[in-house]
Amino acid sequence: MKFTKMSLVAALLIGSSAFALDNIKVSGDANLYYQTTDGASGYDKAKGRKSGDLFSKDSSAADASLNLNITADVLANDLVSVSAGAGYTVLTTLGLENNLVSNVWGGAHTGTAGTGAQYANLPDVGGAKVENASWMNEAWIAATAGKTTAKIGRMALDTPLAFTETWSAEQNTFEAIVVVNQDIPNTTLVGAYIGNGNGTENFGQNAQSNVQGLGLATAPVVNGNGKFTTYGQDGAYGAGVINNSIESLTLQAWYYDVTRTANAYWLQADLDASSLGVKGLILGAQYSGINVYKTVNVDGTTPLAAGNKDVSSGVFAVMAGYAVEDMATIKLAYSSVDKDHSAGFNTATNAGTAQSKLYTEAWWNYGHVTLADTQAYNVTVTSPVNGLFDLGLYYTYADQAKATDAATPGAGDMTEFTTTAGKSFGPLDLTAAYIYTDFGKAGGSNNTVQVYASVNF
Repeated sequence: MKFTKMSLVAALLIGSSAFALDNIKVSGDANLYYQTTDGASGYDKAKGRKSGDLFSKDSSAADASLNLNITADVLANDLVSVSAGAGYTVLTTLGLENNLVSNVWGGAHTGTAGTGAQYANLPDVGGAKVENASWMNEAWIAATAGKTTAKIGRMALDTPLAFTETWSAEQNTFEAIVVVNQDIPNTTLVGAYIGNGNGTENFGQNAQSNVQGLGLATAPVVNGNGKFTTYGQDGAYGAGVINNSIESLTLQAWYYDVTRTANAYWLQADLDASSLGVKGLILGAQYSGINVYKTVNVDGTTPLAAGNKDVSSGVFAVMAGYAVEDMATIKLAYSSVDKDHSAGFNTATNAGTAQSKLYTEAWWNYGHVTLADTQAYNVTVTSPVNGLFDLGLYYTYADQAKATDAATPGAGDMTEFTTTAGKSFGPLDLTAAYIYTDFGKAGGSNNTVQVYASVNF
């Protein structure tokens, strides 16, 4: 799903704009998420059932999270400004898994087996107690001199192929060094080293929780207990340039080297044609390429046989949209992935379910539009409905080639249609969603209902 998207520079410079205020800022949010589905997933799937029942305990999931953040100005003079920040996350089921639901949202939960509890009461588990999780999600210091900012520590990132996913009850973050320079007019230069992360990627170490391994976590993006492990196999380097020399045109170019694992790049151009006399028209194009080294299989987990070659692939996407102020925005998008390897996915979380920044990305079922040999189509319509509530209509169809279907267990075509309705009441945000999904020959169709409640402070 796609809630508010933080801009790249804003994400990298959290706290930087507050240097002159010389104060301490406390912010955060409290969230309660609920889902129910009639599909064979989670506890129903673990029990061997072919389907679920809407609003039944075994077909439902819930979680609550609290995120608390603090930033402070440490130093400010004519030469340099220094700030620091820290964040803490608490993920708890509130005990709902014992009464109303049989599944959780977050992968940071762990389960203590053999307790006789109702949760995960499976033959090979014997019942498990869900353990709540808490971890320091951010702890950083940033310094600005002139138009250059350096930030080091644990932080959220927002780059095309390595980013913090914000759609779940938990959010992955990174331990990194980031340098941003804006000396060139209308241009932002970014350089980064990412040493560790707590996302569920398993190109190197695998710290996914036993709850996720049992399939009882609906939306896992964070390792068990929020544990940070080496990013990829030996860390990653990244560099990017963003240019707005033409006011209505934003150009981006990014390069990544995930050491001993893969290298990748991302190119993107977005045009707001309003300044060119076509008010409301928006256009975009994206291309991403990846080269996975021969020591790593296409699933990112096992070595290739001796003598095998590196695997390269790419994906391109185009988008056209039209916005009528205070009425509606309509976007149409298309993407196509090469046949040899998936491409365009977030390298920070599990490749099979990782979110993507492709224009065609689905609202809920991630990991399909980026599959090898897949063409995807997306239609998005959003409207404020005369200020009464925010309406969203999202359609995604991922068409995977038949030859690849047979070679990719669990993959295949995917159709998703989502309707959302949201309303804000001061600091309280409420959203309800209905999702219809058809997985074709891989898994049939299902209906899902979700409710999100968030309080921002």
